[in-house]
Amino acid sequence: MANSSHFALQRRCHCQQDKMSILYHILNHRRHLYLPPCSCREKVALGSPFVAGKAASEVLLKTVYFIKNLPSFRGLSKADQLLLLENCWAALFVLGLAQEGVDFEVVGPSHTSILKEILMKPRVAEEAASDSEERTGSEPTAAEVQRVKAFLAQCWSMDFSTKEYVYLKGVVLFSPDVSGLRCPQHILCLQQEAEQALTEHTQCIHQQDTRRHGQIELALASLRGISPHIVTQLFFRPLIGNVQMNALLVEMLSAS
Repeated sequence: MANSSHFALQRRCHCQQDKMSILYHILNHRRHLYLPPCSCREKVALGSPFVAGKAASEVLLKTVYFIKNLPSFRGLSKADQLLLLENCWAALFVLGLAQEGVDFEVVGPSHTSILKEILMKPRVAEEAASDSEERTGSEPTAAEVQRVKAFLAQCWSMDFSTKEYVYLKGVVLFSPDVSGLRCPQHILCLQQEAEQALTEHTQCIHQQDTRRHGQIELALASLRGISPHIVTQLFFRPLIGNVQMNALLVEMLSAS
């Protein structure tokens, strides 16, 4: 399991500092110049996007391979398969990151070079600030990325076994609440089977840990709060550009 890395963007928020500071006047001398927001809202990106992207691609391949080779999944109609895949791929992918021990480092956009340009070449600085805003417009915030990292840390602290990861993936995959399913009742039964298997395994292996079941429920709730859009923007947009993830996933699912 990879060691947990630290955010490179953790720094003191300047929003409540004295607005009469020299730095404030430098940055605010024209309204449309970029002002750094609080770090929790600051846009972030992977520190090593192609290295992390390679690891993410491998996890995604394993995730789709896991899904397509489940007999219970293959027994569903093609329409239901696609709906479940589109609904749960991101959560399963993040579970895969946890299982494979994949951690990552994120960095915020650099404002130092922009400040330097403001002091030396105002026109160039304004263009640089505008380009920076355009580049980071769709990137996730530090708070959004922290949700992913917090979930990974939670999984690693609980030291899930391979079987627990498999059962967790079954609980996530077979979601009867997905709109448009043809056989939601059957999918509910599959989810309940996965939940029962997870409960029995937990009770057998962790007999003395009475809190584990509740911790697993909290972890699942945290996982469901992670947006597929954030996962796409963080891990795959640097590699695939504007390619639609759903189309890519359908192609991967259909591949032999």
